[in-house]
Amino acid sequence: MDFYKEAEKIKAEIAENRRFFHRNAEVGLEMPLAQEFVMKKLTEYGLSPQKCGHGVTALIGSGSPVLLLRADMDALPMEEMSGEEFACTNGHAHACGHDLHAAMLLGAAKLLKENENLLKGTVKLMFQPAEENFEGSRDMIVNGVLEDPHVDAALAFHVAPGKMLPGLFMYNAGGVMMNSVDGFRIDIKGKGGHGAYPNLTVDPLNIAAQIYIALEALIAREADPEKVCVLTIGQLHGGKAANIIPDSAFMEGTLRTNDKAQKEKLSARIAEIAEKTAKLYDGTAQVTKLSDVPPLICDRELTEKAVGYMNELGGLKPIPDMKANASEDFAVIASAVPSAFMYLSAGFEDERGDASAHNPKVRFNEDVLPIGTASLCHCAVRWLEEN
Repeated sequence: MDFYKEAEKIKAEIAENRRFFHRNAEVGLEMPLAQEFVMKKLTEYGLSPQKCGHGVTALIGSGSPVLLLRADMDALPMEEMSGEEFACTNGHAHACGHDLHAAMLLGAAKLLKENENLLKGTVKLMFQPAEENFEGSRDMIVNGVLEDPHVDAALAFHVAPGKMLPGLFMYNAGGVMMNSVDGFRIDIKGKGGHGAYPNLTVDPLNIAAQIYIALEALIAREADPEKVCVLTIGQLHGGKAANIIPDSAFMEGTLRTNDKAQKEKLSARIAEIAEKTAKLYDGTAQVTKLSDVPPLICDRELTEKAVGYMNELGGLKPIPDMKANASEDFAVIASAVPSAFMYLSAGFEDERGDASAHNPKVRFNEDVLPIGTASLCHCAVRWLEEN
């Protein structure tokens, strides 16, 4: 079966599905439009979809083994500035390509159902919310996505914008492909008052500033320079007026690393620094963990097999040993079952490829859609044949 040829035939439909997700971007766990749309489409394709937590799952084929195909479908809380005719206008933006992931998996669902006789086992579909805030995988795992039937292996793809035209696939067979992420929030309590009398207050903004500087020094002086350790404070809020010292402030950030020991050490030090710095200035600080995702390490044997299947499709160029400082919620799946994760180039050579992921102006080349759909289908059929 030439799945790329079949995917090209339905490219317009895959693109139409992608544009629905794009125009109706949703963030976080609650994605009612996407969930309803996926349920509707899978039903049209002859499947019997089920809600799984805040996501959707469905089965194609029967018996063992069972391969999970996963796509995330959430967007980012940012205004879109791409200039696409199908741009979202609700204050959210598909600036990471999850709309393409969901559309490619819908395309694969259609083709695999039409060719169900080729499956020597079961394909389990996973349409996941909340990848961006790292809640979606655990939400669906808790609700049984890896059981009934038990999943033996998992596969997922991610698109990559930029200057690389469709036709490349990037992978890492066994090393750390993407970093862990510990998301955290620091709530700072002080004592508010008049801006003219700071001596009568405990200024939480001053405490926040001191904590921020101390956390910068944490990476500069305590992180192992031979490991990847990146700490970012992405939010810092406090106060409502120029002449009022507020009672409280808060900041949110992420710690990313490729080393378990560094992850544990630096996470503990973030809490210690925040609490002791606040105490030094007569305030308090409480650290709350928002996310805890391990590094993404793909199964070597499964990844090498998937690379072989991708090469069978023809016309695709492999790029091994990919590494990225970013983090990926699929790591939670990969820590539970043998998994493979690959990037597909989806860029442009002209100015449309100037923006990167998570940029409000980013654009993705829809020529990647049949490539992704065909890759999911072919890898699924071949892996089930061999296992």
